[in-house]
Amino acid sequence: MYISATLPEIEGMTEMSVSVARSRLSEAIDTARMSHEPVYLLRRRRRVAALIDADDLAELIEAAEDLEDLRAAEAARQEMADSGESPVPWEEVKAELGLA
Repeated sequence: MYISATLPEIEGMTEMSVSVARSRLSEAIDTARMSHEPVYLLRRRRRVAALIDADDLAELIEAAEDLEDLRAAEAARQEMADSGESPVPWEEVKAELGLA
C-alpha cells in the first residue's frame, strides 16, 4: 500500500515517499514499532530504505549471525570430511592455548 499523506495503523506492508517521511517521521516510526512490519521509503516509487523496530533489527542481526556460524561450522565439517582430518579434542586445544 502506498501512503501519500497519512499512515494508517495497519498490519502488513506500508510504503511512503521520502518527502512524506520527512514531514511525518514520528508517525512512520510509531507505525514500524507498533506493527512490527517495515515502513518502506520510496523515491520515484522505488524502495530505497526501510524503517523497522530496533528490537526487530537486533533479532534479525542475531539470526543472521547464527546462520553465518552454522554455515561456517558446516563448511569446516565438510573440509574435514574431504581432507580426512579428525577433530582436535577440546582438552588438547585448551592445553595448546594455555587454558588447562
